[in-house]
Amino acid sequence: MKNRVTGLGGFFYKTNDPNKIKDWYNTHLGLNTDQFGCTFWWKDKEGNDCSTQWSPMPQDTTYFSPSKSSFMMNFRVENLVELLEVLKSEGVTVVGKIEEYEYGKFGWILDPDGNKLELWEPIDTAFL
Repeated sequence: MKNRVTGLGGFFYKTNDPNKIKDWYNTHLGLNTDQFGCTFWWKDKEGNDCSTQWSPMPQDTTYFSPSKSSFMMNFRVENLVELLEVLKSEGVTVVGKIEEYEYGKFGWILDPDGNKLELWEPIDTAFL
């Protein structure tokens, strides 16, 4: 596999008060926040619509489990199924099973420090 990661899909982190943080970023940095955080829209080199998500989350979220880290990065990938097979063969820890939604497929791995990384094969047209 030549292109494993094609971009940053999102950055998720824990905070004591997600709503207060979203309001602060809206007021002081102009982020167009909603219940999930802020979606940044951009075009890839072919001119396709793409997005990157910024999401503050509650301290007690279990979404990052089994990682104990206070953050999780989401990377955009092109072929999630094949990539996870390759990563398994390379000894990378794969967490859970692939989940599919109208906006793409998701899979998770752990890096050597135990940080959970979310891999996303997007269907960007689902947001249009």
